[in-house]
Amino acid sequence: MFVKFRIQFVLLSYLILSGCGAKQAVSEYIGGEDNTEPPSPLISFFETAFLSEIWSESIGKGSEDQSTKITPTILDEKIFVADPDGTIVALAKDTGKYIWRNKTKLPITGGTGVDDTLVLVGTSEGQIIGFSKETGEEKWRSKVSSEVLSSPRESDGVVVARTIDGKTFGLDALTGGRLWIYDRSVPTLSLRGTSTPEIANGLVIIGLDGGRVAVIELKSGKLIWEIKVAASRGKNEIERMVDIDAQPLLIEKTIYVSTYQSNVTAIALETGQILWQRDISSHSGISADDVNLYISDEDDTIWALDRFTGSTKWKHESLKYRQITGPANLGDKVIVGDFESYLHWLDKETGEITARIEMGDEPILSQPKSSGNMLFVHSSSGELAAYTYQNTEKKFREGEVSKKESDKRTAYERSRKKLQAKESREEKSDEKSVESEDESSFFERFINIFSDDSEEEVE
Repeated sequence: MFVKFRIQFVLLSYLILSGCGAKQAVSEYIGGEDNTEPPSPLISFFETAFLSEIWSESIGKGSEDQSTKITPTILDEKIFVADPDGTIVALAKDTGKYIWRNKTKLPITGGTGVDDTLVLVGTSEGQIIGFSKETGEEKWRSKVSSEVLSSPRESDGVVVARTIDGKTFGLDALTGGRLWIYDRSVPTLSLRGTSTPEIANGLVIIGLDGGRVAVIELKSGKLIWEIKVAASRGKNEIERMVDIDAQPLLIEKTIYVSTYQSNVTAIALETGQILWQRDISSHSGISADDVNLYISDEDDTIWALDRFTGSTKWKHESLKYRQITGPANLGDKVIVGDFESYLHWLDKETGEITARIEMGDEPILSQPKSSGNMLFVHSSSGELAAYTYQNTEKKFREGEVSKKESDKRTAYERSRKKLQAKESREEKSDEKSVESEDESSFFERFINIFSDDSEEEVE
């Protein structure tokens, strides 16, 4: 993602800063040259999949705070999601019909975590709140040490929650009472955000700031093993940040983690042994199928890696610097959202774009989720939508496009035509409103010729 986007994580609020070295590094960066890369323009492509929106609901006001992890959770044919304004809802997965809604007015910054009996959220005020999964009724509140920016989790009677000061709490799922604390100090400088814990087989897997992974016992909080998977490198504190902000992914007995400014790593669950690593920097979530991992790197290149060796199957670079989400995978597609509210659907075998749809006007910040034959997307406007797709009968091949097929407008071309029509209407409106031109307006138009930063059309 953008360098500016990364630095906003650090600078906007609630920075973890201690010591002059980090502050000096930030100051030096601010005083330096802006090297933010412009987003790639959307490319033209042949549509080989037909997309359908099944339902859409406005959950709340939404938020453009990219450090919070408010994401939908799908369980038992229901989808649960929260909004920063305090709204928490359960919807029927297939229809989007409300099952329950609780308007709590809590300042929610992490959630929803849904497991055995509870729907869990965390707040900016350092609270974990448990709600009934069946009714949405509040069951308990528990005070923790600081802000919660990831989803709490529940398993086997224990709720696990992380805070931005490096602590992991084990709470009683019935009462919210404290059972244990695992405390790991944070580095001098850290991204604003925390990794959601993964729970399996009585173990809690945690990705930590500083590029470390820890496995602890669920019931006791006892450390089983901890390993550093990323080494710091660079000339200043910013360049040496190696945080794990995305949730670890566990498949069978292998843990997969992505590290900001370092690598993607596969680790043996039982021993902590590193099985393979790839030098790919990322702080977005990983998805996987039976054979491949799918990941978006910090420059918004999408990678398909062999799950067992880490070797590259393909990479897609046409969406670079578009602030894309972590990938979801559905059927034979890989899907990411971007800062202009587009969803891009890629072919799993080739990495080529097969379809595109615009969800709305606001950025898509959280990783889409899939269940069954449906994709669920939560945008920063607070809208939650469900999509499905159907492949066309045959895919286009280079040099084998019929006239009928070549005449078919792609999703991008349609969106460009819509935009051009809007611009044309605005120009006509401006012409009617202007009765005369003086020398100053002529001069302004002259200057605009040399300062125009509009995008060129894709041929």
